[in-house]
Amino acid sequence: MTTTLRPAGPERRRPDGFRARAYTVCVNSRPVGSVELSSGDSFGPTVGTIAGLAIDEPDRGRGRGAVAALASEEVLRSWGCTQVKIAVPVEAEHALRLAASLCYTERNRHLRKDIGPVHPLPAGASVRPLSVAEYEPWLARGREKFIESLTGIGVPRAAAEEREAASARSLLPGGPDAPDGVALVGVAHDGADVAALWLRTAEPAWVYAVEVAEAFRGQGHGRTAMLAAENACGGAGARTIGLNVFVANEPAVRLYESLGYRTVVRHLVKPLL
Repeated sequence: MTTTLRPAGPERRRPDGFRARAYTVCVNSRPVGSVELSSGDSFGPTVGTIAGLAIDEPDRGRGRGAVAALASEEVLRSWGCTQVKIAVPVEAEHALRLAASLCYTERNRHLRKDIGPVHPLPAGASVRPLSVAEYEPWLARGREKFIESLTGIGVPRAAAEEREAASARSLLPGGPDAPDGVALVGVAHDGADVAALWLRTAEPAWVYAVEVAEAFRGQGHGRTAMLAAENACGGAGARTIGLNVFVANEPAVRLYESLGYRTVVRHLVKPLL
């Protein structure tokens, strides 16, 4: 039997290079599932995405999903993609096993937790709003760190810079006073500024960035900053809080897990050679 992809609608394109198309997964021309392919999103035109791959119940367990994924990769290659990414909910164990068998590797994951009662901070620790004078230096550090995180996983520098600029326009349209956003500075018991936080406080709350000054790392200030983040978001009415972490950052992964964050989505990638 032959498993193929059949276009399920017109191809969608944008001037910025984005393209996408829905496909029907067929076995000998018989529809058995569906998949959505795209390229040219915020990671640049050479990164493709396989999304929504689903095989109908009667045809599962027969290798249809694996063949459909490989066929999807061929389409993305023909579009000029050199890398493909997928997002897999943690409960989709079969999909995770399939991805592993096709040589996908985890790059980053989204974590989430419920916000509980206010956390008492260590004695003398506190947070304060980021001042106007501190905003530009903080933004410059965050910009370069964000770009480095993308180039470190193979995203071209130009594409990484473009994504950072788009994120800043979207998330900080009015500077530090963006709606539902807050930038905070963590202060230690001796009055030293030890950490910076950037949060979305609206439900579901999100930790965009947390940074501990290099001279103060390994002293528990990261944990204190995360507790302060939960307090700030919970105080604004949020019930849940989430964040993204790259799996190569093992200390951060351990910290978040020790604070009760749990993986909800795994993001995996594969080079298209």
